[in-house]
Amino acid sequence: MSGLRDGRINHVTSRRSFSDRRMNRFKPGDRVRVDIPDETDPDYELYHGRHGEVVELLEDDASEVTGDDRDSLIYRIQLDDGETVDLRWRDLRPP
Repeated sequence: MSGLRDGRINHVTSRRSFSDRRMNRFKPGDRVRVDIPDETDPDYELYHGRHGEVVELLEDDASEVTGDDRDSLIYRIQLDDGETVDLRWRDLRPP
């Protein structure tokens, strides 16, 4: 699943600033559009095409599984309707 809701961020290791890391595409305050490429993803119907603002960057250990450092970065997005969702880099685009 793309979104990490209901406490499914199992291993948040850091809440520090990621401004010096090349892998972050967006920073807090940036506007984004959710673009979930997989139409069979359960989050597609819920979030695809919605807009919001990056409010926080979190990190977990997903890159240890995938081998891609970008996968450890989680973007906490406050959608325009006030809902908050956690998404990975591959599901976000500029508005």
